Amino acid sequence: MKTEAAEAGERPPVSEETHAGSEDGPTSETLGDAAEAENLEDSAEAEVPAEAEDSADSVDPEGSAEAEGPEGSEERGDPEEPDISGDDDPSATAVFRIPGLTSKPENALDIPDISADEPGASIVDTSVLGSSVTDSSVVDSSVVDLPGVTDTEPLTKPEPETEPEPDEGDDEAETTAEVRLPARRLAESPATGQEADEAGRQAVQDVTQDVRVPAPVARLPWTERLARSATTWLPPLLTVEGLIMYVLALRVAPGPLRGVDLTRIDGLGLISALPVTSFVAILLMITAFFVTIAQNTDRKFLLLFQLAVITFALHGAAALIEDTPRFHTAYVHAGFVEFINRTGTSSPILDARFAWPGFFALVAFVTKAAGVTDLTLILRWTPLLSNLLYLLPFVLILRQVVATTRARWFAALLFILVQWIGQDYFSPQGFTYAIYLAFVAIVLRWFGKVEARDGAMPPKGRIRRLLARLDGLTPGELARSTGVYDRSIMLIVLIVLFGTATASHQITPFMMLGTLTGLILLRRSSLSWALPFFLGLIVLAWISYQTVTFWSGHIDELFGGLGRILENLQRNTGDRIEGSDSRHALVLMARLGICAVILLLAAIGLLRRLLRGVGDRAALLLLCVPVLALALQSYGGEIGLRIYLFALPGACILAAYAFFPNLPTGTAEAPDETVPIRRRVIRLDPLLTRRISLLLAAGCAMALSLSFLVARYGNEQFERVSNDEVQAMHYVYGHDKPSGRVLFLVPIIGPEVTPTIPWGERDFDKIEYQQVLVDKDPEQLSSVIDKFRVSPPNTYLVASRGQAAYLQLNHGFPADWAQRFRAALDASPELKRVFNSRDAAVYTLKTYPKNAEIPQPRPLTGFGDRGSPMTPIGLGALGVTWIALFVYELQRLRDAGRVSKAGRRILFVAVPAFLLAVAVVVERFIVIGFNQLQ
Repeated sequence: MKTEAAEAGERPPVSEETHAGSEDGPTSETLGDAAEAENLEDSAEAEVPAEAEDSADSVDPEGSAEAEGPEGSEERGDPEEPDISGDDDPSATAVFRIPGLTSKPENALDIPDISADEPGASIVDTSVLGSSVTDSSVVDSSVVDLPGVTDTEPLTKPEPETEPEPDEGDDEAETTAEVRLPARRLAESPATGQEADEAGRQAVQDVTQDVRVPAPVARLPWTERLARSATTWLPPLLTVEGLIMYVLALRVAPGPLRGVDLTRIDGLGLISALPVTSFVAILLMITAFFVTIAQNTDRKFLLLFQLAVITFALHGAAALIEDTPRFHTAYVHAGFVEFINRTGTSSPILDARFAWPGFFALVAFVTKAAGVTDLTLILRWTPLLSNLLYLLPFVLILRQVVATTRARWFAALLFILVQWIGQDYFSPQGFTYAIYLAFVAIVLRWFGKVEARDGAMPPKGRIRRLLARLDGLTPGELARSTGVYDRSIMLIVLIVLFGTATASHQITPFMMLGTLTGLILLRRSSLSWALPFFLGLIVLAWISYQTVTFWSGHIDELFGGLGRILENLQRNTGDRIEGSDSRHALVLMARLGICAVILLLAAIGLLRRLLRGVGDRAALLLLCVPVLALALQSYGGEIGLRIYLFALPGACILAAYAFFPNLPTGTAEAPDETVPIRRRVIRLDPLLTRRISLLLAAGCAMALSLSFLVARYGNEQFERVSNDEVQAMHYVYGHDKPSGRVLFLVPIIGPEVTPTIPWGERDFDKIEYQQVLVDKDPEQLSSVIDKFRVSPPNTYLVASRGQAAYLQLNHGFPADWAQRFRAALDASPELKRVFNSRDAAVYTLKTYPKNAEIPQPRPLTGFGDRGSPMTPIGLGALGVTWIALFVYELQRLRDAGRVSKAGRRILFVAVPAFLLAVAVVVERFIVIGFNQLQ
């Protein structure tokens, strides 16, 4: 007897509870009703098929089975109704997954015979299987409950030698139909006939088994499957395609839409000579990046690869195009390394940068150990390698903020696009900037702290209520728990990083110290106040004891800029714009424009996060702390550039929030983000607003990438160094025994003027570099001749393309000044040309007086540290203070931030020693500085 659903050829409805094997008995969504009882009655007297012995082989390795049987089960007689009372629960079912059929088979499903002599065999009645199982209406994941089928034997058996052939082009995953059948198990040694039937009825168990049998379905065409998986393969493909296009566009010979002709560079810089295909390639890489983050999944390795490719395209353009390292100051830094390798020491009397020789000494040690004598290749690729190195700690910083995946990775992209400052070349600043980022990342990752306060609002006082409201905001940072051992190791790493930065650069240690102090003050770090005092004493000790040669003669230069904020700002902005030609002024305005845009976006991002109740203290601190350096000194007119450089991490994080301010929700497998509650009736769909934000962010990134090329390479006319200019300087190095002098061109005689020639690469201690005044009228050579007359032999004038371009762009010299100036030098009867090339020439006097002598090189040492009466006491106080503060900080890490009695005893020793050490530092400044003035 069949159910009504079987007679109608329809599938009964399926519920999740039935699919899960509910123990509540049959429901309206299964066939466990009166039809089940009838089918159980049919199974009691059904004949057992003779093929039962082969039924164990009917299941393939994948768990699927093929149906084979008679024309139908309706031809069987109606068996006697069995008794299903007692323990025989008709709700106990076994679940079988039957392949979903695309067409109705000719034969009904055949239930194999089960021999009573075979242990563990079961009885199956074929009368319960009708069109509800074999009909074409059984499709994906259908569930049909049928009685009378055991849980130990397969439901069907395959054809003897044939297998169904799938349709052509069908390769989609197979679907299954799910059949729930009452489970029956016989005794291990049942008797035949009626006894077997009775034993089978009493072996019904209250279990539900799930047997999944995959079923082949129609597979999609490969084109449609490829289109559905485009989000997986399209971003890396676009990235690689853009990279290849970019490299070919810059490296091939100049032609239509390809190649770079350096002679076409004008006041806009390198962008004026780049082919159109290079811009298309950059936009293609950025598009691939946004296709990736649009998926809202954290595909770390792909995103890091895309960021590295974009970094290569933007920061490695000059290295791809030019054969020699750019930026003239990089050559003098290579000269410092050569000097240390040759003499084994540094000499602050030669240059103030030798008072902070950490970077140069480290490179000298590594290159000498590796046997490297020519640093040209290192100088050429250092900007690219530096920016790739900056990405690693900055991404670690981004992992510590509470932000969506899109916000984090977009902040990393912004960090690449707005870093036009140009301090990533071979320099201590570029090296210590990486140390600064690593320092901040370690503090936030291993010593981060989040304290969300839920205290009561103060009853009075606007300021107090405002501070309480800000204090109650959701923290925008994450705090991760780490072990005491890991934190102790990281504490040592922090001290080593800070010491390395202190010995290598003048400004970076103060930025690191200010950031650490601010994080502790804002309760975003679990470190105590002992560490800032510890690190601050390192800076004071280095300046007082290791840089005496520098500061003893430059007291006014060291402290003269304190408090002169407006003057320092003017020297960093206004003085750099005045006097430029019209096209080059666009470069300077583009730089200021990028700065203004990133700060505006940061303000918007901060506001949007505040409206969502999130307080990003760490990001705001990273943005604001560098601004304090503006009150220190002008730093040679570059303090504004350094402030911008150190403010970038915080600015980029907050700027990313301008587009993606929501908080993350969900899981790593299914990420989502919060939806803010707004007090308005009409609001856009959250999904739509996210798409709009993504498009706006992509447009902003593309605009910034093109602006970056203008801002970063806008000075390429004079910052680019040609091989002719390098060879001209090599001629001087070959004729500087025992010493020499190089005259470089300036429009105004003054301090802090950097030569626009590749100077100082060799023999830095033997050659003096002196300014010579030139006029806009190239025929006026009187100042040049006078300078030669008062100079000893081995004095050379270098006239180069880079110097002429600098005078033209920044001081309004005529466009043809370089050619006319060299022609005037060639025509002068008192000068002779000793080296000549297309981009550079070297001149000297034809004759010197007979009694003129070449002076000896400058001495490498000065008067040294004259010391003070308190110096020995100060050295002892320094050692005691550092040991005590370090032990105190370790004690707090072990005691989970609590101050124990032992910690208090340590402070009783550390505080007096610290005060004594600082007093000796002040005493040395007074005594040594006063003696030097005398």
